[in-house]
Amino acid sequence: MKKIISILLLSCFLLSATVQSQTVKTATPDPNKKLQVVEASCGQCKLGLPGKSCDLAVRIDGKSYFVDGTDINSHGDAHAKDGFCESVRKAEVQGTIINNRFKASYFKLVSEPVINQLKKS
Repeated sequence: MKKIISILLLSCFLLSATVQSQTVKTATPDPNKKLQVVEASCGQCKLGLPGKSCDLAVRIDGKSYFVDGTDINSHGDAHAKDGFCESVRKAEVQGTIINNRFKASYFKLVSEPVINQLKKS
């Protein structure tokens, strides 16, 4: 039984490390690029984007974009009280908009939820 538990814990650790390696690779912002503070949340639940699953999105200058480079589950439980499907958060980001998607090279949450009760669109 102890071996099974140990194997399960090791598997969870390795899976977590794999998921983290697929997200934004830069731990610090690039000083040569613009750093923006934007709203970040679930694109479908809070920002009015189309789709049937929960995906991370940002709102920049009033327009919402799905995010590539990090995902909704890399920043905690999306369905928790302060998660992206329940609240809109502020994030410092760097990246570019390509084909109507935000390609993040840096993404960091900077505050507690700012809007908890936005209606689902």
